[in-house]
Parts: sequence; structure tokens; C-alpha cells
Amino acid sequence: MMPSVSIDDILTAAAIGEGDDWEFKSAKGGLPGSLWSTYSAMANTEGGTIVLGVSEDNGSVKLDGLPLAHAQHLHKELWDLLHNRNKVNSNVLQPDDIKVITRGSSAFVAMRVPRATRTQRPIHLGSSPLGNTWRRYHEGDYKCSDAEVRRMLADAEDIRPDQRILDGFSLDDLDTASIEQYRQRFRAVRPEHPWLSLANKELLEQLGGWRKDRETKLEGITLAGLLMFGKDTVIREPGAAPNYFVDYREKLDPATRWTDRVFPDGTWQANLFQFYHRVWPKLASGIPTPFKLEGSQRKDDSSAHESLREAFVNALVHADYLGEGGIVIERYPDRFEFNNPGILLVSLEQFRKGGVSECRNKQLQKMFVMLGYGEQAGSGVERIRNGWREKHWRVPFIRVVNKPDRVLLTLPMVSLIPTETLAQLKQSFGLVIDTLKPIELQALATAQLEGSVTNGRLQELVQDHRFDITKALQHLCELELLSSDNKRRWTTYRMPDTGVHHMPDKGTGQQPIEWTGDQGVDKLKKSGLMPDKGVHIPDKEVVMPDSPKRRTRVSPELTKARILELCQGTYLTPKELASQLGKNTHYISNNFIYQLVQEGRLRPKFPGSKRKDQAYTTAHP
Repeated sequence: MMPSVSIDDILTAAAIGEGDDWEFKSAKGGLPGSLWSTYSAMANTEGGTIVLGVSEDNGSVKLDGLPLAHAQHLHKELWDLLHNRNKVNSNVLQPDDIKVITRGSSAFVAMRVPRATRTQRPIHLGSSPLGNTWRRYHEGDYKCSDAEVRRMLADAEDIRPDQRILDGFSLDDLDTASIEQYRQRFRAVRPEHPWLSLANKELLEQLGGWRKDRETKLEGITLAGLLMFGKDTVIREPGAAPNYFVDYREKLDPATRWTDRVFPDGTWQANLFQFYHRVWPKLASGIPTPFKLEGSQRKDDSSAHESLREAFVNALVHADYLGEGGIVIERYPDRFEFNNPGILLVSLEQFRKGGVSECRNKQLQKMFVMLGYGEQAGSGVERIRNGWREKHWRVPFIRVVNKPDRVLLTLPMVSLIPTETLAQLKQSFGLVIDTLKPIELQALATAQLEGSVTNGRLQELVQDHRFDITKALQHLCELELLSSDNKRRWTTYRMPDTGVHHMPDKGTGQQPIEWTGDQGVDKLKKSGLMPDKGVHIPDKEVVMPDSPKRRTRVSPELTKARILELCQGTYLTPKELASQLGKNTHYISNNFIYQLVQEGRLRPKFPGSKRKDQAYTTAHP
């Protein structure tokens, strides 16, 4: 059961604005018509909370509240309509998921919508799912296409997609060599297993590659059997998996499109068995193997290799082979990426927790497990994390995208906060880095290393509550160390241009950050890490332009002298000084203006003020 919603939760959400799991509606005139499409969208995506009695005006959230009697009436009406099959096809809420919350003389109705299970989806309006099913996507809810609805219906069936019997296909459509190679590997892993003595058809029956439907009397090759052992041209026939495509891309040299590639090029039978065994050695070579003996045998696999194999097999057995785009596996010098079609069958929260297995293609999973590849017990996610944790690499992270539905799992081979990253952050932002909390430093490092950071990504890296993570991200924005795209749902935070080093360009069009001198100084003093009196800043070279096209390296003392010269007889703001010096405002404020004021060589125009138009002039000797 999902936790209940309190007034503190509502107040916190109102301060944050709409997140990916909050929706605010006024409801002064009764239940809004859009409520039910939001209910459907939340249930079909990651769940969420709808709050009635809250309005929005120019992007700000206002807790207007409702009369208590009206809120109680809405509470009853909601329950009545949730059980009305002419309104929605299913109620996924528990009694505690809707509650009336009072605040003084005002009341609110909080409706927490859980993510529907695989067998409950699609949640739709009215009696027909086609044209009445919704999902959440970035800035709003959208109506699902008929193809998306049919895939949800297929996932909901007790018979999994890969158990489908392919009418009109026969054993002749399978690659005999692939079956024999599977048998050999099976024998190497389980030499005494009774299935080894079976003929091909009987072996396929035991593995789930051949099935008989006792009701219809239809029997034949299953989709799993064809995907695992089939001839690739047959696999792509309309009656099987016409969108089937497997692709391994190795991108180890930026100057080359790819340094190696494995895909169905007509020179091999591109079924899943052959694809796995062609690609695995290439993936495994990307992780150094320490020399280790177990008894008298050398052990070539590390825990990181086990993690990598688990991620690889997961992509193959969880893919929606009727979806778009095929399976794409990519190896880079610093990461592995596994990209497969389909949606997660469990929530992102449950995926991160692990322990629950909802496999789309259970027969394919069985075939790999029998060879010792992959997990069936729901511990696969934790196995992936453990191997990476032992290497002290950043936690693998998952991304779910829509239109088309795809799942991307990234395994970075980079430490949580590399020494060089911390050094770059200190060079870019100066002393303020030492004032940050661990969660804030992790957010900043993630934004630099991965190009951006989100609340969800930080939930994978730290143990803090998502509300605390949001506050930390907002604090970094207040300090102007991060910039937000302000999309509210799925808000992304990126590094601003510091003028000292180049961050990944994501095309955000963000302007350089700006801090007024006293504002930056005040924030550092409040942290307790900057003394009220002079502070020593280690000498380091800075770059100052002497023309728009050429940059000259100068010492900090020369930079100070230039600032004093520019401020002689006039007041200049940090922004104006930064513009003259070709530097970032924050960098000039933190590393030079504060020290010159403490030394008595600069004088503020508005002493003791935090005004944004604060300016400085050279102090009289």
C-alpha cells in the first residue's frame, strides 16, 4: 500500500511545483473532467498524486482550499465514480489512497494513484481501451495509440508474448546448428541433465520453444523458440516478429563511427543464441580481468563481468519484440548501454528496489538460465549493482522513454566523484564547493559527468528522500551552480557555463551564472567555511582576454591589479568587471572581489547590503 498524504506533503509539493508524481486541480466547481485522464495516465505510467483544492496562476501553486463540506462531497463522488465501469474500467486505489486533509478552515482532497500492475493495465476511461487510454509524458498526459494499447493488453495476458504459438511455422524454420550448439553448452554446464538425451522437438518442449494449447489443440514453435534458434529471415516474417533487429555497436574511437559492429548482415543466422555468443566476448573484453585461480582453474569472470552479463541477458529477455527499434547494445570507453524496445513491467521504484521479477519473455529467460546466464529470482538488478559497487563505479541507471517505448540501461565505468572532476568543480566555482552537502556535491558531479542530473538519477546514487533531493537541487539553482529547464515534471538540471572549462553542450542555451560579490560572500560566510576576515586563496593561473580572439594566461595578482585599475574613480558591478575581464561573474566575485574588499583595497557602494546592483570602487589610500 502506498503511504498516505499529509498536509505537510501538500505544502512541500506546492513549494516544489508539480513533479512527475503530483497534479494540482482547483475543483471549486466540482470534479474537473481532466481528472479521469490524469488518473488513467498516472496508473499506466509511474503512479502519482492528484490534489484537489490547489490552483495554479502563472506557474505558481496556490493552496486555495475548499469548504470542508464540498471536499467531503468530492471524496464520496470520487469513490462512486471509481466503481462506475462507465467512467473507468478499474479502480486501482485502496481506501486510504483518498483522504480529506484540513488546514485551518480550508480542506483538500488528496488522491494517491498507484501504478497499475501488469495484469491491470491498461487503465482506461469508459468501456473500450482503444481511444480512451492515457499515459504521462514530460509536460502532460497523452492519449495512447491503438498499437500502444494492444501491447499493454498483450503484456497483461497470462500467456506471455514469447509463449505465442506461431501458426504456419515448423522445425524447418529453425537453425539446426544453433540448437546443437545450445545442447553442447548445456552439456558443459549440466552434464548429467536428463534433457540432454531428448530429441530436438522434445528438448524445445522442455525449454518452452514448442508448445501445445490444450484448448485449441494447436501446437507448434513458440515465438521464444524462433527468436532463440530461428533463421533470421524467418524471424522477421509478418506472423512472427517483423520489427526484430539486434545490433551491437562498439564506439571506442571518437574519430570512427564504430570500431566494431555485429548485426544481421546476411553472413550468419542472427537469432538470439548466436547474437549473444558473438557479442558477449566483445563486451567482456571491456572489463579488465584480474588473474585469479579457483582450485587449479583460472577464473576469467569477475563480479563486474557477472553484472555485465546480467544486464545483457536482461535486455534480451525483457524486450518487446513487437515494439519499434530493435535491441541496441553499445560499448564506449567509459560505459556500456543496453537499449531495448518496450516498457518496464514494474514501476521504476520497484525496479530500483529489486526482489520482484516480472519478465516479459519467460521462456527466453528460462533458455538463458539453463545455460547459467541470468536470474529468475528477481535479484538481477541487485546483482548488476553489486558488481559495479565492488569496482567503486557509479551506480548503473535506467531511463524509460516514450514514443516509441524504450528502456535504456547505462553501466558507467566512472567513479562516483573522480578526483579530476572535483578539481574541475573547485576550479570553476571556487570556495563554494567546500560548503556543499554530500548530496549537493554528488548532484553537481553527476551533472558534469553525465551532462545532466534529475531527481530520479540521484535517488539511484544517494539514500536521501526525493523531497530532500529536490530541495538540494533547488539550493544548487539558488547558488547558480545548476540551471533548471523548469519542465516541472521530469525536471532536468545542467551545469551552467562557468567560463573556466567546457561542460557537455546539451543545447540548453543557458546564460553564464551571475553572482553579485556580497551575495556570494554572504552565502559562503553563512556556511561557516569562510572566515569573516581575510582568506587565503591558493595561487592558480587564470585566463584573461587581451582581445576577442586571443587569450593570455595571467597570474591572480595581475587580475587583482586589473580590477583595481578598472574600478579607479568609478563603481563597477561584478558583472561589469567580469565582462571587462572575459570571465564568469561568480568566478570574479568569489576569488577576487571578496579578498580585495577584506584587504581594504575595494569599497562597496552599498556597505552591508545584498543588493543585486552592488558595485565597487577602488578605496582611497
